[in-house]
Amino acid sequence: MAGQVLLVAALVVHAIAIGFAIVRDDGLDLSFANALSLVAGLAVLAAWLIGVLNALPGVAAVVLPVAAACALLPSASTSSHRVAFAAEPWAAIHISVALVAYALFVVVALQALVMTGLEKRLHRGLPDVSAQSSPPLITLERYMFRLLGIGFVLLTFTLVSGILFSEQIFGKAVPLTHKNVFSVAGWLAFAVLLFGRWRYGWRGRTALKWILGATLLLVLGYLGSKFVLEVILHR
Repeated sequence: MAGQVLLVAALVVHAIAIGFAIVRDDGLDLSFANALSLVAGLAVLAAWLIGVLNALPGVAAVVLPVAAACALLPSASTSSHRVAFAAEPWAAIHISVALVAYALFVVVALQALVMTGLEKRLHRGLPDVSAQSSPPLITLERYMFRLLGIGFVLLTFTLVSGILFSEQIFGKAVPLTHKNVFSVAGWLAFAVLLFGRWRYGWRGRTALKWILGATLLLVLGYLGSKFVLEVILHR
């Protein structure tokens, strides 16, 4: 119980801190540090709400320290990135849905890694004591793919809305940028995985490879592009 209270308190503090960092008088500041901190906080929130932190302590052991470190980044960062059209309702919806989708995929990737490790231990006759009270792996896997499906729907909405808004603003549907290329590639990878799961029953290592590969593409597309532009090129 005390752990739950501390987690909720940490999430509230994180939300307040990132809120002050992002919401400025002259608009939204979604710099690399702010975006990374926000995605990390959303990943912890999603993992807690859906019960992954309790069902798979290994996920908590990874995501909580990382989120804590990311929460400190905005205060140490000097870069900024004001979001154009942030006052428009459609822009706020587009950005919010995209960030939630990224957070869900991060949780799915961590869940897949931990579950694969548990499965290997079970096959070797070395059961994980911390997971003895957890649901069966097949149940956790089913929930994981449901979460992945939700994330895929949100990612699809993000891409479609991005195309529509981009055409409205810039006069062309899909500018050829690294962010767009990696995002579409990640969407295709998740689509292939979901089809393989439905048609061929993909699971285990096969599913893990697709999940990690697709998540990496999304991270490279959004956070990776921000890191290169803001931290390395100082744009």
